Amino acid sequence: MKTIPVFFTKKMVADSGSYSPSAAKPLAVVESWKRLGVPLEFHEPTPATIDELTRAHDASYVRDVLELRVENGFGNRSPKIAASLPFTTGAMLSAARHVMRHGGIAAAPCSGFHHAGWAHGEGFCTFNGLMVTAAALHKEGAHRIGILDCDMHYGDGTDDIIERLGNPEWIRHFTAGARAQIADTFLKTVLPEALQRMRDCSLVLYQAGADPHVDDPLGGWLTTDQLHERDRVVFTTLRTLGVPVVWNLAGGYQRDANGGIPKVLEIHDNTMRACAVGVMRP
Repeated sequence: MKTIPVFFTKKMVADSGSYSPSAAKPLAVVESWKRLGVPLEFHEPTPATIDELTRAHDASYVRDVLELRVENGFGNRSPKIAASLPFTTGAMLSAARHVMRHGGIAAAPCSGFHHAGWAHGEGFCTFNGLMVTAAALHKEGAHRIGILDCDMHYGDGTDDIIERLGNPEWIRHFTAGARAQIADTFLKTVLPEALQRMRDCSLVLYQAGADPHVDDPLGGWLTTDQLHERDRVVFTTLRTLGVPVVWNLAGGYQRDANGGIPKVLEIHDNTMRACAVGVMRP
């Protein structure tokens, strides 16, 4: 039976001490995925090293964050957040290396990447695991890496790092949050066109954000069914193109009266269901 590789460790999990649930979300997401009946294969990620982090970030910034001299993307200097950060980025990088060797699809239940720029963190993002992963893979021989960012918000940190690296040809970046979107146009035109532009990539890193949901306090333009359709289109198209994909969670801020995130978990569950269909299809 085919399985979906999931790169997760409890070392990724921390209390952010902020509005965002993202730093604590990986454990809740994984526990929810285990109840879906989807065949998952768990792997322990390798933490990102200083050398790997500094291919996409200023070295002083990286060390200052890890050594608690400057605030992280959550606006604090929590030692627990600092300890989790190499594993959060490491989950994305480990999943990508696995897929580069074996092909197919892998999941990294992590968040907090695309607002992190070359020498700063903001918007609940500290290190840009998308660009750290892309830079590592390129150094290891990948021809071109695509970043398909379907979070609600503009991946400004990603663009900042790409600019600092001289706008290299080996990165192809699409961020849905760069402009206002209309659901039907996005699903039928914008997303398919973005995917076609990534047909020559060695790998696509897909941010399957939950915050574009119409009820998200920081989102607002796709229903639950439309988000599921977004995921179906992504996995089906990339499989047809023969492009491997690693996906992560990105944003999602809906809470219930008790502070729980059941609506966010439902969206991430649906992404895993869409992923499973792509994996199981002959």
